[in-house]
Amino acid sequence: MLDYPLLQALAAVVREGSFERAARALHLTPSAVSQRVKLLEERTGQVLVVRANPAKATPAGQRLCRHVEEVALLEHRLAHDLPGLGPEAPGRVTLPVAVNADSLATWFVPAAARMAAESPVLLDLRLEDQDHTAEHLRCGEVVAAVTALAHPVPGCRSVPLGCMDYCATASPAFVRTHLADGVNAHTLAQAPCLTFSRRDRLQALWLESVLGEALHVPTHWLPSAQAFVEASQAGLGWGMNPEPLVADALAAGTLVELVPGHRLTVALYWQCRQGLPVAPVLTRAVCAAAAQVLRPSDEPSR
Repeated sequence: MLDYPLLQALAAVVREGSFERAARALHLTPSAVSQRVKLLEERTGQVLVVRANPAKATPAGQRLCRHVEEVALLEHRLAHDLPGLGPEAPGRVTLPVAVNADSLATWFVPAAARMAAESPVLLDLRLEDQDHTAEHLRCGEVVAAVTALAHPVPGCRSVPLGCMDYCATASPAFVRTHLADGVNAHTLAQAPCLTFSRRDRLQALWLESVLGEALHVPTHWLPSAQAFVEASQAGLGWGMNPEPLVADALAAGTLVELVPGHRLTVALYWQCRQGLPVAPVLTRAVCAAAAQVLRPSDEPSR
C-alpha cells in the first residue's frame, strides 16, 4: 500500500522547489519532509527527487506526483457527490500547466479563472515558447499545455484552439529612421528587432517569408509580451506582436506594420493528459476562452 503522507511530502517538494518551502506548505519541519521523502525512496528503491536548486522529480518521482494529483482530484469528486463521507473537504490540488506568453497576455487568464471556479485546482503556470511547451508535457513536468504541436503527446488528447496572427510592427518614428529606404534585406539587416527569448523564432520566420532567405539582424532581448508592445511603440525596435494585442495601436497609428497585411499565423492546440479527472473541465474552459480571441481552425481534435 502507498503511504499518502509520504507521497504528499514528495509532491510538495517538487511543487515548491525545495524541502524548506515544502515544509512551510505542509506545516512540518524540513527534517520531517526530508525523512518522508527518504523513506519513500527506500520503499520504492529509486531516487525520486534530484536535490538541486530548484529540486526536481526524477521520472519515477514525476509518476508518483501525477498519482497524488489524480487521487486528490478523485477525492474532491467523491466529497462533492457523497458529502456524507466526512465533514472535511480535501485541499485544493496544484496542477502545472505550460502556456506561451502571448496566449497568457491575450486570452488564457479568463480560461484559468473559469478552471478555478469550476474545479478544485490551483494553477502553476509555466511560461514557454509555444513550439516547446509540449516538451514539458512529454517529460511529465506539466499535465496540460497550450502548444503549436498538433500531434498528440503520448497519453494526451490534442484539441485545436484556433490561430493567432502576428504582425511585424514598429512605431512610425522607427520606420522613418531605420526603414526610410524601404523594407529590404539591407535596411532590415541594420534595424534593431525585438526578440522574446532564445527560442523565439517568429522574427526569423517572418524575415524568411518576406525576403525568401534567412537574415541575421541585431536584436534586443525582451521576455515580456506587454513590454514587447510598449517597446515597439517607444521605438526600441520592430517585433512580431500578436494581432489582438496591437489592434488598437494599429488603428490609432501608434504602431504600423512593416509590410501591411503580411502576417505570420501560428495554429495553437490544447493538449491535456488523458485520464486526468478534471480534463473535461479544463478543456472546456480553455476552448471557450480561446474562441473569443483566436481565429477559428477547422482541424479536428486528435
